[in-house]
Amino acid sequence: MDVLISGAGVAGPALAHWLARFGFSPTVVERAPSLREGGQAVDFRGEAHLSVLRRMGVLDAVRAARTSLPDMVFRDPSGRERCRLPASYTGGEVEIRRGDLSRILYEVGVADAEYVFGDWITSLDDDGAGVDVTFANGRPRRFDFVIGADGMRSGVRRLVFPEYRPKFQGYYFAIWDAEGNDRDLTCAPGVITAPGWLMFRSSVPPELMPDALVAPDVYFDSISQVRMPTVSSGRVTLIGDAGYGSTLGGMGTGLAVVSAYVLAGEMAAGGDAFARYEARIGPYARGCQGSPGRFLAPATRLGMWARDRMFGFLPKAPMFARIDLQRATAITLPEYVPAR
Repeated sequence: MDVLISGAGVAGPALAHWLARFGFSPTVVERAPSLREGGQAVDFRGEAHLSVLRRMGVLDAVRAARTSLPDMVFRDPSGRERCRLPASYTGGEVEIRRGDLSRILYEVGVADAEYVFGDWITSLDDDGAGVDVTFANGRPRRFDFVIGADGMRSGVRRLVFPEYRPKFQGYYFAIWDAEGNDRDLTCAPGVITAPGWLMFRSSVPPELMPDALVAPDVYFDSISQVRMPTVSSGRVTLIGDAGYGSTLGGMGTGLAVVSAYVLAGEMAAGGDAFARYEARIGPYARGCQGSPGRFLAPATRLGMWARDRMFGFLPKAPMFARIDLQRATAITLPEYVPAR
């Protein structure tokens, strides 16, 4: 069967790899002209995340490209250290730059999938037997299934579920490549800045342009959550941030690779695959969602004082790190049998 995947970030290439192994013919369409390089560090934690990477055959490559980041240090505008968040708490078991991870996942499956860069979906017509798709630049095509793996600002979600938009959490952030230590943060009430990094509080939720139109090599977005009663409609479903996004929540990358494995396995099993996928992934995904804005950049000086005291307590309370690990591992993964 022919499956169209929108998005070549993390969830899209991971899903294309698994679908090909289960005997499908995946096509990945990506708005950007090529794979996106750079980006923030992302991490994997717990056996659920690591076992999927191991089954994909990429765990060694991910470990070889891992980063080793220092503690996250919070300073006042004069440069005085207020507190620090230990690297052992923020970095998971394996940490890697998002762009490096995307390339590893792309390379492991590109030989078995079709990739189309510089294009995007403009309409979907699901007639129950297949989905007719039109594109901004390419010719119309028909697919058996369409999967939205296109992030928080998912175009597939807008086409199929126009009534559901990410719920604004009161903060924005931007990331870009810059010299310096992006873990050395200057903070004031509601604001954090660092080389290549900015987060700020705002009560206004504007409609954002695609990040490629904001500025070259700058990723800018709101801190939001995607909460939907269902992420599937007919022959279309959503995966990763498109269906269960939580900006900077700390679990999105691991969720993306786990979801890709489960969705492909359930599709290979046939029947009501999307319903089984949602039943397995939905509770796990919602348990992984977080809202880091108020946690990292409180709006008041009193809130900053409470944050500083809490961060100072973390090294003495490893149970808080175990809470994240419990959330990351709160799923039992089936042993799907690939076709090859």
